Amino acid sequence: MLCIHHHSTDPYFNIATDEYIFKHLKEDCFMLWRNDNAIIVGKHQNTLAEINVDYVKEKGIKVVRRLSGGGAVYHDLGNLNFSFTRTGENTEVVDFKRYTKPIIEVLQKLGVDAKFEGRNDITIDGKKFSGNAEHVFKNKVLHHGTILFSSEMKDVSGALKINPLKYKDRAVKSIPKRVTNVKDHLKEDISLEQFTQMIMDHIVETHDDCRIYEFTEEDLAAIQKIRDEKYATWDWNFGHSPNYNFQQGVRTKGGTLEMNLEVKKGVIKEAKIYGDFFGSKDVAEVEDMLKGSQHDQDILRKKLEEIELDAYFHQMTVDDLMSALF
Repeated sequence: MLCIHHHSTDPYFNIATDEYIFKHLKEDCFMLWRNDNAIIVGKHQNTLAEINVDYVKEKGIKVVRRLSGGGAVYHDLGNLNFSFTRTGENTEVVDFKRYTKPIIEVLQKLGVDAKFEGRNDITIDGKKFSGNAEHVFKNKVLHHGTILFSSEMKDVSGALKINPLKYKDRAVKSIPKRVTNVKDHLKEDISLEQFTQMIMDHIVETHDDCRIYEFTEEDLAAIQKIRDEKYATWDWNFGHSPNYNFQQGVRTKGGTLEMNLEVKKGVIKEAKIYGDFFGSKDVAEVEDMLKGSQHDQDILRKKLEEIELDAYFHQMTVDDLMSALF
């Protein structure tokens, strides 16, 4: 098994790396890696329904869709991620306990009573510090998990906070759980770097035929290509979302405004605007303008800034409409 300590902190590049070791390296792999501020959403999720759009934009948090299912998770540099790829006998490869066992063993060595609970979590005192997901293709599995070691908890909650009434769809929703950092349960203070090395050493000691692997220039070039063409694109991260209906109302100086959107593959197919506002022009023109646009903050703001807004919505601003659109 190839053992890789991956040092990139670019979320787009790292999720592309997960795909690369799964699809392009024939040998089984174990990899440790970290992302700078990012929300990683599950393959089947509606991205906009999982994130606090304003908070994410303000903090410069990247949003990336992964290959595997499950819920959205927040990553920062205080969070350590691990990935396994393995070839096996069909469904035999799906085994959350198998891949989380080494993490639990390392923590137990450190005197921390970590346990596997539920469908795919590892907990300490009933609080979650590790979520796990798997992607299976034919007889090969990609298993990846998070380890909250010293994450900024306020960012974890802030980035994923959302009003569930905004969206009506059939997508998988993330269910908030009580979370904790590993560091808060250690009897002796160790750094994240020391903890990372302990995990790598334990994997090497407990698995046969392990060898440390460094990505070649060819590997890195191939990963960069996957990053640029897939994981850094709006189409993959937002357009791949399930179809949904969006309804949002706001009160403004110019009156109430209610936005109703039908969105398919991230693109607005139908738009209806209601409210008690005044205007000299037909609001249907704005509805038509919204149709065919991506449900994306930057794109819609630019379109609204190009029209004579007060003629349609007297005493309303672009910010007023944006608050109704997201």
